[in-house]
Amino acid sequence: MIQSQAFEVTGGRTLSGDLHPQGAKNEALQIICAVLLTSEPVDISNIPDIIDIRMLMDLLKGLNVKIEELGKGHFRFQADETDLDHFESDAFKTKSRRIRGSVMMIGPLLARFHKAFLPKPGGDKIGRRRLDTHFHGFEHLGARFVYDEKTDHYYVESPEGLKGAYILMDEISVTGTANILMAAVLAKGTTTIYNAACEPYLQQLCRLLTKMGARIEGQGSNRLTVHGVEQLGGASHRILPDMIEVGSFIGLAAMTQSNIRIKDCQVAELGLIPRVFRQLGIDIRVEGDDLFVPAQEVYEIQSFIDGSIMTIYDAPWPGFTPDLMSIVLVVATQARGSVLIHQKMFESRLFFVDKLIDMGAQIILCDPHRATVIGMERKNRLRGISMTSPDIRAGVALLIAALSAEGKSMIYNINQIDRGYQNIDGRLNAIGAEIRRLDV
Repeated sequence: MIQSQAFEVTGGRTLSGDLHPQGAKNEALQIICAVLLTSEPVDISNIPDIIDIRMLMDLLKGLNVKIEELGKGHFRFQADETDLDHFESDAFKTKSRRIRGSVMMIGPLLARFHKAFLPKPGGDKIGRRRLDTHFHGFEHLGARFVYDEKTDHYYVESPEGLKGAYILMDEISVTGTANILMAAVLAKGTTTIYNAACEPYLQQLCRLLTKMGARIEGQGSNRLTVHGVEQLGGASHRILPDMIEVGSFIGLAAMTQSNIRIKDCQVAELGLIPRVFRQLGIDIRVEGDDLFVPAQEVYEIQSFIDGSIMTIYDAPWPGFTPDLMSIVLVVATQARGSVLIHQKMFESRLFFVDKLIDMGAQIILCDPHRATVIGMERKNRLRGISMTSPDIRAGVALLIAALSAEGKSMIYNINQIDRGYQNIDGRLNAIGAEIRRLDV
């Protein structure tokens, strides 16, 4: 059982120093599931030490996947004696419900062993997140899908193996694309996945699968063509820096008026992230593969060319990632000017704004998807309060707000933050923050 903990945050401190982004959580969840596609060793480095990753690795251990730690964040996986009977155990059913990333085990298991089972997975409570896209894709490949409504269990099987097909995805789903892609690499014949997600995480998965022997065309586009092979081999892979952490650190620097250098960002993989934060008036300097954010007294939100109010919205890649909308909203509270935040993809992600309003922010929640933020230009600083983290991204947004506020704040349910951010309190304390982790 996970101990309930909270952060006691003393706000108003100026930070200074270097921050190294962890390995990308969303990429790691996909890459680790891919080790099930082969009996040979797969080495993966730069794996973040966070709760969601630990839970996924624990699930793999239950399936008798060998996991050897080679160094900090560097592991060797080998699925040569996979125990499929473990599916039926109470331990597997309980543990797999706790993490949404477990759904990406289905594609590799279905491809290699022709069957998979999974209870309905958990994850952030940020609105409806359907899995239809995953299972429709498997059905196109010839699998039979059964959902037991009484137990919330998913069963998928293909006794004669999967067969290549043309799949037009009904939504641009990152995990759906990853799952179908991993199923298709061992299917007989050719599979076309159209309307595929093309995030850097997917491109990284394609690179690993190619090194393992898969034949994939169209990497980085929304049309993937997969020529099935009979088996895959071992490979080595390094996970990208987490672009969500990079964006979070940019917001942290702006809100706390701090000089922060974000090291080894792989700037070419960040897409629109630097541009969107610059639209909020934040000075971001690219120095090699680092981003340097200098302390700013004031940052001013831009307007559109015709003078109308700036609107920032999320969209599938190469659009702006929904995982940073919470950070953008918090940063806007202390800017000069106003902005409309339009969270299109998840209907519950803006419901944390009541806590920011309690801290003194000027925000109008228009509906579940839109909020107007009137920047206070630091004339009225946020004030510390007690609050609860509703999900990973909102939790870090509230932490950033607390670090910039006057007085002390308490943030409860920080297990949500630990699911996605590795030792966030220790790393921020090292550059001048004052965050105490308390058992509650």
